[in-house]
This record gives sequence, C-alpha cells and structure tokens, in this order.
Amino acid sequence: MRFIQIIFLFISVTVCSQNDILAKEYIRKGDFEKALYEYKKLYAGSSSNINYISHIVSTHQQLEQYDEAEIFLLEIMKRMNYPAFLVELGYNYQLKNDLENASIHYKKAIASIDVRANNVFSVARSFQNHTLLNEAIISYEKAMALNSDFNFNLQLAKIYGEQGNIEKMFTGYIQFVESEPVNLSNVKRLISDFISEDSQNESNIIFRKILLKKIQQEPNLLWNEMLSWLFIQQKDYKKAFIQEKAIFNRQPDNLRRIEELALIASHEGKGEVAREIFTYVIETAQDAGTKLRAHYDLLQLETKESSKEDYKTINAKYLDLFKEFGLFSQTLNLQIAYGHFLAFYTNKTNEASTFLEKSLKLPLSKMQKAKVKLELGDILVLEENFNKALIYYTQIQRNLKNSTISQEARYKVAKASYYKGDFKWAESQLKILKASTSQLIANDALDLKLLISDNKYEDSLQTALKLYAKADLLAFQNRNEESITLLNKILNEHKTEPIIAQALYKQAQLFEIKKQYEKAAANYDAIIANYREGILIDDALFKLAKIYEDQLNLPEKAKALYEQIIFNHADSICFVDARKRYRALRGDAIN
Repeated sequence: MRFIQIIFLFISVTVCSQNDILAKEYIRKGDFEKALYEYKKLYAGSSSNINYISHIVSTHQQLEQYDEAEIFLLEIMKRMNYPAFLVELGYNYQLKNDLENASIHYKKAIASIDVRANNVFSVARSFQNHTLLNEAIISYEKAMALNSDFNFNLQLAKIYGEQGNIEKMFTGYIQFVESEPVNLSNVKRLISDFISEDSQNESNIIFRKILLKKIQQEPNLLWNEMLSWLFIQQKDYKKAFIQEKAIFNRQPDNLRRIEELALIASHEGKGEVAREIFTYVIETAQDAGTKLRAHYDLLQLETKESSKEDYKTINAKYLDLFKEFGLFSQTLNLQIAYGHFLAFYTNKTNEASTFLEKSLKLPLSKMQKAKVKLELGDILVLEENFNKALIYYTQIQRNLKNSTISQEARYKVAKASYYKGDFKWAESQLKILKASTSQLIANDALDLKLLISDNKYEDSLQTALKLYAKADLLAFQNRNEESITLLNKILNEHKTEPIIAQALYKQAQLFEIKKQYEKAAANYDAIIANYREGILIDDALFKLAKIYEDQLNLPEKAKALYEQIIFNHADSICFVDARKRYRALRGDAIN
C-alpha cells in the first residue's frame, strides 16, 4: 500500500510540474487565457500554493480582469493570513485607478510588519515585484528598526540604485559589507555596474568621497581595500599602491596583494608603476620566495620592454641573482627564464641549452623537470631541430600523463609538426587536445586545427599553408620583420585562398608588436571589409577598436566597432570586454 501511495504521489508531482511548465509557456507567448486555465487547474489541486495564487492574480490583471482578481484575492484572504496579499490587492486597486484604496492596503501591509517583523520578507518582495520602491524601502527600514538582527542594507542599496540615488546606494552597500565583510567580492561586483574607468565619472567621485570619509571617521582596512579596488578599476595603479601599502603596514603578514597589483599594472602596460611596485616587494619582503618571485616578474617586464642595447644589463642581473640566491630548485623559475632569455633574445641557443641541462641535474620533482624540458624543447624548435624537440615533449607526456603540462607538451608536439609541414600528424594531436582540461590549451588547439583543416584542401601542394607555417615559426623565433615579409608574399601570391584572412590577422599582430599601429589597423580593417563571415571577424573588430581607442585617439570609431560586437557577436569571447569599453566610451554612469 505504501508503495502505491509513493507511485501516486510521484505521478501527481510530475503532472503538476508539466502543467506548470505549460502555463509558463503560455505566459511567455502572451496567451494569458490558456495560462489562467492551467493555473486554475493547478490551484484546484494545491489551494495554498502562493506561486499559483500569484500567477492567477497576475494573469487576471494581464487580461484586465481586475474585478475577478479582487474577488479571488478577497476569498483567499478570508482563509489565509499572508500580508503580501494586501500588497497584491492594493496593486490591483492601483491598476483600477482607485489610488485611495491602493494606499490603504499598502499601509496595512506595512503595518503588518509591526505585528510580526518577519512579514517584511514577503511584503517588501511584493512591493519590489510591482516597482513600488518607496514602500519597499519603508518596509525594510521598519523591520530593521524593530529587529536589530535584520540587515537589509543590500536590498536597500539595490533599490536606491534602481531609483538613481547613487550616493544612498553606495552608502547602503558599504553599510552591508561593514557588517558582512565575507560578501565583499559580491558587493564589488554589484558596484562595478555603476563605476567606469573614468576617474572623473560622477559615480566614481561619489564612491571615492564616501570611502575617504569612512577612512577619516572610522578607520578600517576594508575601506582601504575598496578604495584600492576603485583605483584599479580606474587603472590608477599608483594610487592603488598607496592604499595597498597602508593595508600592508597595518597587516604585514604577506605581500601577495601588492604582488598581484604589480602584475595587473604590468599586464595593463603600466611598466613604470609596475617596476616601482616590484622593487618595493623586493626591498620589503622578508622571505626568499617572495623576493625571487618579484625578481622574476621584474625581469620579465624589463625584458619585454628592452631593446638589444639593454640585454647586457639584463644578463648581468640574472647572474647577480644566481650569485646571491644560488642555483638550486628554489631558483628554478629564474633559471628557466634565463635560458629563455639567452636563446630567444640573445640568440645564444647552445649556451641556453647547456645552462638548462645543468638545471636538469639538480634534485627536482617530476613537475620541475618537465618545466625545464619544455623550455629545452622550445629552444630546439627555435633552432628548427624539431625531432630532438619532440623527444623532450614526448618525455613530459610519458612522465606526467593527463596533467596540464602534459597537455601543453602535446600541443607543442602538434605545433612543431605544423611548423615543419607535417599537417596530418599535427591534426591528429590537436583533435585529442580539443577536450583538454585547460580551456586555454583547448582553445589554442581548436584554433590551430581550424587553420590547418580550412586551408589544407584548397591547394594539393599546401603551398600557402606551408608559407604561413614558416611565417608563424619566424614570429616564434622573434624574427618579426622576416615573418612580415613572408606574410606579404602570401598576401600577394595567394589572393584567392582562404588563408588570406589569417595572414592579414597574423601580420597585424606583428605590426602591433612593432608599434606600427596604422599598418595593423589597415589589416584589421581589410578583414572586416572582406571576411565578415569568417571566424576572425569579432577578433578583428575588437583589435581594431582597441587601436582606435588606445593608440590613435579615435574614440567614436572605436565605439562603433564595439557596438558591432555587442549587437552582432554576442557569443564572442570579446563580448563582455567590448560592452564594458563601449559603455565607458559612451560615458555611462550606471548600467
């Protein structure tokens, strides 16, 4: 008997669920009569279900059946004490333009909070559902006054934001996070909708003033952290650094936050302030690990921004660090970086390989050995010694199966095969990597596979694809000028082949490295004009917009391109950034 009851209950729940889905579909289509019929059936089987009751009322209202909604609500209220129905009845009177009765019922709903403070949850939510924001504010504030355990500052802040009262909104968020600091990340996300990169934006100014006032009146590292975050959004890393130092001086337990700020500044191309922050970390850190990380990151930045005339100085810095800290496992990342510097910047590949082979003799873990071998393989590819490179990459795959570094090694096997024109073997490796646990590797593998598959059948000799692979290799070897020349050959001699879009894109990237922004812009513009249906269109739009915005001071042109991504390429990985930058250029104060 018990089993039969369970089966019956399961069937009933399933039927109700299906009817509910059907009713919602009718509402979505605007077929409110059918939706009302379905919800009345559901209500007949569950007459205390608040969700069904609310839907019946709203569908009556959609059909302008206000008297029917009133009669239904009054019948429900005779048997159910649910104060939110007072709001629903009041709103129904409002729809009938009976504002006097609407006000009476709104006041009764608010008064119910005096009787039982917990009524605020349903009452305030019902007010918000009908955009009765002032009444919702009164409800939340009354409940907080009655019960000190209640904290509705988050809900109030959101309402103030909807009303456009930015100062009260920010104050509400700050009051909420002061009592609930664990929710700081969530609050930052909510506030980010109302501020921009422009430090002179009105919302930014209001938020900054509130935080500075809090720091003066009620010193709390939370305010320094939020102010630092604001400065980072504005890309004012020097001011963020001042706040981070203030936090560190009062909590000198670790420098990780300051390290992260330096990395952000470096990534955003603010080399001068990044160097200042890295130097501060080096001078302040008490442990060797932190010092070594900062030295490593500083050298990466300096190498990136250097010219050949600086290489001797950079080389000396590496040697000084090895002299100071020694050549053992703790300095392995520096050793790998030095090997890369010797090979890829000073063309001393033999010296680099010899140096890294010595590193392999140190007492290292399997993962550490794999990192060294990965760099040794890259150096061999640089020398176009592909077969030896494959040995190192294969060893990594064998010793650390299914790890991220193993997948990276497999990708490098595919890339090396591609460089030497073995496209079939490269494709076989790339097919496996499409399912990589690393999204970055999976994306790179998919891009390379598409490049090969889209171009290998056009020409039985694969002439253009081989030329492109060679140009790609030259770029890997830092021989950018030669790569640009070879790409020109493809553009001139293979004009009818699909690889042209890829060649234009690759060449544009190299022009950007060489800071030849006008030439890069011309290439991206050619892709947009001639390959609008290709897979590179959204990337070209975004890259060109960035050049217009950051390099050529043409914000209106940039805005138009970002707009194209927003409206035509919503599935693009550039979409979120494009929307953010478009809104900043448009001068939006809030979302």
